[in-house]
Amino acid sequence: MSGRPGRSRFAAATSGPGAVSLALLALLATGCGSGDEGATLASTEGGPTPEETYAGAVPAAQAPAPEGYDPVEIEGIRINAPRGWQVDQGDGQLCMRPPEQDSCGYGAVQVIPHVSQRDPASWPKKNDAFNKKDGWAADPSACRSLATAEAGDVGIKDAEHRADFTTHADGLKSNFSTWEVTCDNGDTFGVKLWFLPVSDVAVYAWSVDARYEDVYLEIAKSMDITEYKK
Repeated sequence: MSGRPGRSRFAAATSGPGAVSLALLALLATGCGSGDEGATLASTEGGPTPEETYAGAVPAAQAPAPEGYDPVEIEGIRINAPRGWQVDQGDGQLCMRPPEQDSCGYGAVQVIPHVSQRDPASWPKKNDAFNKKDGWAADPSACRSLATAEAGDVGIKDAEHRADFTTHADGLKSNFSTWEVTCDNGDTFGVKLWFLPVSDVAVYAWSVDARYEDVYLEIAKSMDITEYKK
């Protein structure tokens, strides 16, 4: 993905009054199935995937966004945006930008429905790229450090990949991949990707600003795709 959506903007909505009852949470236990099912990576052969762990469960009631966040939505995907960040929507994706950034690149977070369908290379689903050393981008050839991201004219020397899982607000569990990438000039940068292979939804930190490490995780955890159409 290019990471640079159109510039049409919408204001983040404010959270609803009062807390919503979480009584439905108790129903999750009846639909979770085996707790180990989410501990295996998605297979291109159609095997179990993390998000299927809770596929038959009744989703939790939609809770209001926590203090400092506002709910936003794209194509039925609800997610919380940090208050004070600019929210843009265009080219089939939603972008959250820190106040000091004017493009959807360094430091920003992209929420992308039907991500593999929209990507010319079917990234990140094709060949399980989301779980590969060089899977941090459809074209992992250009450095994205703060000093080089805009020009994109510095190559890549190496990358380290780490795989984990994250449970989201709707109970689904995504593949969570992080990469630490080293550029030819010695610069380094991080990339974070939360990916639901069956639903084909991604939350993508194109080039991580270390100041917002905790914010990225809070954004991803808040995602609810109950109203999203695959």
